[in-house]
Amino acid sequence: MSYAIFRSQPINTLQDLAQIGSHNKREKKAYKSNPNIKLDRSKDNIELVKCDEKYVKRFYELTKDYKKEHEERQKTIREDRKKSYYKMLNDARNVVADELLFTSDSLFFKDKSKEDILRWANTCMEFVYNDLGYTKEQVLHSTIHMDEKIPHIHCVVIPLVKKLDKRTNTDRYTISKKQYIKNNEHLSELQDKYHNRLIKAGFDLERGLKGSTAENINIREFKKMTKRLDKSLEKSTLLLNDDYKELKVKLSKSKPTITGKEVKIDKDTYQALNKFMSSAKKVVEDIPKTQSMVKTLEEYSKNFRTTQRENIQLNKEVSRLELENEEIKQENNRLENLIYNLLQRLKDLFKKLLHIGTDKEKDNVSEEIKYHYDNNYYSDLDLCYISKGTTKEREIFEHIGYIRNRNRDYKRKDDDFEISM
Repeated sequence: MSYAIFRSQPINTLQDLAQIGSHNKREKKAYKSNPNIKLDRSKDNIELVKCDEKYVKRFYELTKDYKKEHEERQKTIREDRKKSYYKMLNDARNVVADELLFTSDSLFFKDKSKEDILRWANTCMEFVYNDLGYTKEQVLHSTIHMDEKIPHIHCVVIPLVKKLDKRTNTDRYTISKKQYIKNNEHLSELQDKYHNRLIKAGFDLERGLKGSTAENINIREFKKMTKRLDKSLEKSTLLLNDDYKELKVKLSKSKPTITGKEVKIDKDTYQALNKFMSSAKKVVEDIPKTQSMVKTLEEYSKNFRTTQRENIQLNKEVSRLELENEEIKQENNRLENLIYNLLQRLKDLFKKLLHIGTDKEKDNVSEEIKYHYDNNYYSDLDLCYISKGTTKEREIFEHIGYIRNRNRDYKRKDDDFEISM
């Protein structure tokens, strides 16, 4: 029997969101960390909710009202406490998005046509909309990966909500996964709903043991229950064996008298027979309890095997993502170094343009280096070096907050610039 698998993975920062987007949209030329990805089959991947741009750009579009609200709020905040929308999101304890994974095993997908898989996927999306409660506008991207060993859905949602802020007593935007998946108990209920929805759609999948008392049993309780069962069976076996042996001895020594339909036995044999019957009755009365205990243990074992099977699949996925993440980090480091070197080389070009360029070129360069400064690509000293002795010198230094009055002296020191007030 195949299992209906639904998992939820929080995305904590916009950097993480960008990396997940690169993976989900197959934007890399190769995936060394995951040989299961066959890029020549990526054309068969199916987009359930399209995203024609980068994940982060699409995120900004979907949360534009939240961004506008944040920027308005920043106007009334002290300068040293102001944060950009990007930094606020990355520093917050909340997630920026949630990735929902839907899949099963290779047996379930065996011999299924593209239409069958699409019908399964649409049922999964009905669960997203009708059971989880997301709107179509909150789905950033949803795609079926057909280019791996087992087809699966990656559905990235933005849990953007407007809720009452008790501090200000006003409704404000926030991103909160807990509004849709409150805790593990709620997640379990949602998995039940997901399984039921698939069953109603005609998919023969197993959820596990819904409502089983063994579902939440831990290893210690399992061992205790097993020990109690062993003791109970051992006690019953010993009791019956001892009483049976005693009865057997009595019967071998006594000589029952048979008169018609009546059998007469001596008192000792009669007492031994009564004792055996009493023990047998007690064992029989304990049978339902023992059977219930055995059934519970069987259910737990079955549920454990199901969970273990799912965990094996998830652990493989985690290992693959870890390798891929490391590969992405290395690629990011390489790109950061490349960008840094390019920016350093551009400084001389910017400096030259500020000296000999047209007014329009000078304006463009000024805005460009301000942008690089605001995004921490250039330092104060970099801007000093580029703008020193140009018509844009004062404008640039006003931007970085160094000019406090009209009298400034700039001294060169060890090929750097020191600013004297």
